[in-house]
Amino acid sequence: MSNPERERVATVGRPEDGLAQASPWYRWGPYLSERAWGTVREDYSDGGAAWEAFPHDHARSRAYRWSEDGLAGVCDAGQRLCFALAFWNERDPILKERIFGLTGNEGNHGEDAKEYWWYLDATPSHSWMRWRYHYPQAAFPYEDLVAENRRRGREEPEYELLDTGVFDDDRYFVIEADYAKADPDDLCIQVRITNVGPDAAPLHVLPTLWYRNTWSWGPDGERPRLTSDRRAISAGSMVLQADGQPQQLYCDNDTNAERLFGAGPAVPYPKDGINDHVLHGAPTVNPAGEGTKAAFWYQLNIGPGETVELNLRLAPKADPKAFGPAFKKTLQQRRQEADAFYADLTPKGTSAEDAMIMRQGFAGMIWGKQFYHYDVAQWLAGDPAQPPPPPGRRQGRNAGWRHLDAADVMSMPDPWEYPWFAAWDSAFHAVALAHLDPAFAKYQLLLLCREWFQHPNGAIPAYEWAFEDLNPPVQAWAALQVFEIDGRRDIEFLTRIFSKLVLNFTWWVNREDAGGKNLFEGGFLGLDNIGPIDRSHLPPGYTLEQSDATAWMAFYCLNLLEMARELAQHNPALDDLVIKFLEHFALITEAMRGSALWDEQDSFFYDMLRGPDGSAVPLRVRSMVGIIPLFATKTLREEDFQRVRARSKSLADIPEEHVIHTEDGGRFVGVGVAGAGRVRRVLPHLFDEDEFLSPYGLRALSRWHAEHPFSVDLPGWTATVGYEPAESTTGMFGGNSNWRGPLWMPLNYLVMRTLADYDANLGGAVKVEYPTGSGRMLTAGDIAEDLRQRMLSLYRRGEDGRRPAFGGVDKLQHDPNWRDNLLFFEYFHADNGAGLGAMHQTGWTGLLAELVARPGAPR
Repeated sequence: MSNPERERVATVGRPEDGLAQASPWYRWGPYLSERAWGTVREDYSDGGAAWEAFPHDHARSRAYRWSEDGLAGVCDAGQRLCFALAFWNERDPILKERIFGLTGNEGNHGEDAKEYWWYLDATPSHSWMRWRYHYPQAAFPYEDLVAENRRRGREEPEYELLDTGVFDDDRYFVIEADYAKADPDDLCIQVRITNVGPDAAPLHVLPTLWYRNTWSWGPDGERPRLTSDRRAISAGSMVLQADGQPQQLYCDNDTNAERLFGAGPAVPYPKDGINDHVLHGAPTVNPAGEGTKAAFWYQLNIGPGETVELNLRLAPKADPKAFGPAFKKTLQQRRQEADAFYADLTPKGTSAEDAMIMRQGFAGMIWGKQFYHYDVAQWLAGDPAQPPPPPGRRQGRNAGWRHLDAADVMSMPDPWEYPWFAAWDSAFHAVALAHLDPAFAKYQLLLLCREWFQHPNGAIPAYEWAFEDLNPPVQAWAALQVFEIDGRRDIEFLTRIFSKLVLNFTWWVNREDAGGKNLFEGGFLGLDNIGPIDRSHLPPGYTLEQSDATAWMAFYCLNLLEMARELAQHNPALDDLVIKFLEHFALITEAMRGSALWDEQDSFFYDMLRGPDGSAVPLRVRSMVGIIPLFATKTLREEDFQRVRARSKSLADIPEEHVIHTEDGGRFVGVGVAGAGRVRRVLPHLFDEDEFLSPYGLRALSRWHAEHPFSVDLPGWTATVGYEPAESTTGMFGGNSNWRGPLWMPLNYLVMRTLADYDANLGGAVKVEYPTGSGRMLTAGDIAEDLRQRMLSLYRRGEDGRRPAFGGVDKLQHDPNWRDNLLFFEYFHADNGAGLGAMHQTGWTGLLAELVARPGAPR
């Protein structure tokens, strides 16, 4: 059966050499964020207060320095020319040009988008994409959302847009935008607007084309022009056409300094010129019909239940037949091709419900591709044509990363809340993306290791708020997964990333093992408030030996060992590195085995806080910190272990606790930081429904702490951890820090894949009790499958018609206009499965799509 989309993806070259060079189909994509204000890059303040330095109120009037934003936006791969939609319901105080939300300091649980939109469909070449948005007909309650969330404390739920009543009586518009490429540079765009409400309602629709401002920052910046070409907007090499008779409006993508700062000289047609003209009739659009920002202005009155269809086309030249039969045929054909692509990706026997979860999850991953621009040296120094930044900035945030100079398309965790990359998120994204587009997945992993990202000392940047922070080193594991999904054939990719990861591994060893004992620190490691103290900011004189940091390094070592073994089959000279990583793994394993990180009484791994006086305080919190050591364990047949041991000087003889006895009399060896005996003792905690095991996966913090909170007394203060299954009530690591009790997808996924790996190596010969206390004995493979089912059940509609991820929000659960549009949340309530955090976190939660596409594979 023909699969044109798969053929397009199969012909992609190396995207890291340039997207357009890799494939012309990449030239245009959903690379425009839903938000560019309030990011680190746009922050030129003295104190590094990014959210306050460029607030939402500035966004319509202030030119962005580093990237652009918009609704349902697309742009070219270098974000030179951008297209997006804007709306006005005649009641809002501003045009709806971008998604609104609260900053980390405004929300009672941190940064949070306060609107409803969905990424319903997409193909990896962007030949077909669908976006959906629900726009209230009442005035958008900007002030109410800010005031009420500011009033609420951390113990109270967030105040959402549905709570304000603006969707009561169904007085809203459903807006869907479909993109279908007739060829790589010819975008057919169809916008359908349905008035769901009981009465006719006005709506202004403004499809907008503009240039990213590249001319205001230096004296030699060349200003491009958009001009009116009869019924089209001309951008030189591209032309935007619209059906019907909409009016054309032109202004410039330049800051309205007079409005924002009371400064001049005034720009006659500034960035908010179209806004002011449409809302107030102001003379702020250029009557000459030219500028750097332009829009078609449709003024509609839509009857109850009526659907209005608008057609647009962005192509190299104007065509008098732009909206003829070929236009509709392109839309129909590309959607059919998308159907064929996803049908081919869906395993036989998959339910329609799971197929929908997979397709929307993957769609979110594709819409999450964003243009990311950040030249740190330029940002620190300031621009020649702009006022210089405060002097302290040069020694402030990211000052040690002057080499970082990014202008790339990257997979972001969320196009609104996280319009910037996070290193370990990107690794999980790559695993999911490998099913869709292996070349792009490899590009994401290689990119952070390229010379314009990876630090000369070998460090990989964590995220833009603090590149020097550390994320768990999961890149080697992800690279092996991508290699496996792609058919184990791209040795060049494995070779390229292996060499860079060896540098990164060495940096970890030199930097994060302060005592030279093979026991690692690492700070928060992406887990924020998981413990009683801020692991990145310890009291003076204290050090923290971390169970998770040490286990992550052993895990890293194992995966580099596996890479070296694979590459040595093609290059025997690399065989020495197999032994090197085997030796290092043995050293870490021995250090972990002999450390105080293992608590014999509790049968659990804890962090150890060491004071300046030499005292040692175990932080006895049962959390994912103590589960991560399970990832760094391999099971081998005893004879295979002896062959491996013969090549190592550090790998000791087999302690009895590492021997696994099978029912048929076989003997296996559990090699790793935990060891078979300790794994068996940790698993009862993990599989206990009164501790970690929830109906929807594994909690980040044991429910045991609900009745047994942990406290530690330190000089001058006391730190306490109790069970918090949803949002964290402490802002210890910042407003968005909610690692504590909720269910998070990445670690659930790694536990599941680790168990599948155990089963593959043991051949299903070992069984353990699951759930703890049930008397039911299952193989590790059966347990892995049960965990997979629990995770997927977050989004499956149950017998009561409800999806657990949608919690108690009745409209999301039952309304036909809402219930099948999936919001992929950042994390989930550990007891009832309700989605929490960012609502469009189709990053690592997109792993749910991977669980459907690859249900039974070991890690």
